[in-house]
Amino acid sequence: MLRLLMIARETEALAGLRAQMAGSGFACAIVPHGQELAEEISTYRPDLVLLEIDGSLPAAEMQAIVRGLKEERHLPVIALLPQDRLGSLNGNLDIDDFITSPGDGRELALRAKRLLSQARNIEGGELVQCDGLLIDLARCEVTLEGRIVELTFKEYELLKFLASHRGRVYSREALLNQVWGYDYYGGDRTVDVHVRRLRSKIEDAKHTFIETVRNIGYRFKA
Repeated sequence: MLRLLMIARETEALAGLRAQMAGSGFACAIVPHGQELAEEISTYRPDLVLLEIDGSLPAAEMQAIVRGLKEERHLPVIALLPQDRLGSLNGNLDIDDFITSPGDGRELALRAKRLLSQARNIEGGELVQCDGLLIDLARCEVTLEGRIVELTFKEYELLKFLASHRGRVYSREALLNQVWGYDYYGGDRTVDVHVRRLRSKIEDAKHTFIETVRNIGYRFKA
């Protein structure tokens, strides 16, 4: 199920919008603006964000929130704002789309699915994204929550291969063939060592990406 995080004041209208989104296949959570916002995002791991812009926060603070969502979390952002605040969308906020409050669930669901479809098309090209992990295939660069992760060449190749085939299980022998090459004579223990090192660099209490499939091998989570 797709996860939508609503950063807004919890009102009766917003609760109704959340119910409509649930009927369209979205799990929704509502959190207010505040100091715990970053922690809530890390815990909930949304696919996209609905951000209320009602003038209660200074423009500079709102810009900082959007910048963090876009540049550090790599999340699509849809703004929710009153009709009389449409003039505030002057291009300074790097949002992906907007709807006017109180909002229509059908419209929001369509806009959300369009944005997520665009994100998947990007992933199919030069970016692979998953829960804060971003693999930039053009730059051969990996970041986690906006922080660059230093990987060796083989660690990067192993991560790239697994992440490009999400949910598919690969035996150690298959990974040796795909990542190290058919002429590699090392044992499959090499795969275990590289997976362990890779996990130590990209996984923690909040992030798990590579799953062990007992007696078979490994897969990148679906």
